Amino acid sequence: MSNCVELSTARACPAPDLVPPRRLRLDAELVRRKLARSREHASELIAARRVKVNGAIAAKPATGVTTDVALVVIEDPDRPDYVSRGGHKLAGALAAFTPLGLAVSGRRCLDAGASTGGFTDVLLRHGAGHVVAVDVGYGQLAWRLQQDERVTVHDRTNIRELSLEIIGEPVDLVVGDLSFISLELVLDALLSVMHPDGDLALMVKPQFEVGKNRVGKGGVVRDLSLRAEAVSTVAAAAVRRGWGAQAVTTSPLPGPSGNVEFFLWLRKGTAAIGDDEITAEVHRSARLGTGSDGHDPDPGVAGEKVDP
Repeated sequence: MSNCVELSTARACPAPDLVPPRRLRLDAELVRRKLARSREHASELIAARRVKVNGAIAAKPATGVTTDVALVVIEDPDRPDYVSRGGHKLAGALAAFTPLGLAVSGRRCLDAGASTGGFTDVLLRHGAGHVVAVDVGYGQLAWRLQQDERVTVHDRTNIRELSLEIIGEPVDLVVGDLSFISLELVLDALLSVMHPDGDLALMVKPQFEVGKNRVGKGGVVRDLSLRAEAVSTVAAAAVRRGWGAQAVTTSPLPGPSGNVEFFLWLRKGTAAIGDDEITAEVHRSARLGTGSDGHDPDPGVAGEKVDP
């Protein structure tokens, strides 16, 4: 288990036991203690005056510190430091869906395509009772999430082959951030591990739904009608399986290439929204995404690496 202590407003790490004190740069020591994900991230924390060394605010990343010094990273309540940029996407979706009735607190959740754990992080901060983090890769989940007793990790697991035999018990809520595959191809597997009264909040990525030959320059779907078609196609696939779309919202951050993405909330039974509502939301999203120069106008969240 990690020796790091989670406080309400800060994270602190004592120096690891049995390691003779030596002198390192402050940014390197923050990374070594897993208080920062990279030296770049450490520099951003220091610039934001969120790092304390022996109780004093640190000023420079190059400051020399010994490996037995007390370090604290102060949490920013206005910008939670999720383990990945993706966390801000799900947080935005929950802000839209929670007032409409989507619950997280106390529920057993599944994070499909967990990667470094941005969605898992958000679920835990919203009170999830347990999170099953599933990814086809290996060892990507942030260390502090791997060490959290509320998280069960299933690496090297193909979502299309997911089953109760693998995860043990049904889940109440599924969130998903999947790439290079249509959601229609994974719906059956996801629904097979759901409680009948559960919910799904899935990120729809038009670039993986409309077909390669319809994706624009740079892998970006710019046509609003294609974006709407992508979301409606996933909603229709759910309806054929007895699950209806309850709401749709635009991800607050675009993908790395500038693709606008959407979250679709599904629940068993009759749909509460149809193609008209989906199209209206897609048109509201027109201001987001790749700019006229072909670049993503949103540089991302400070201190966050961009996930695929």
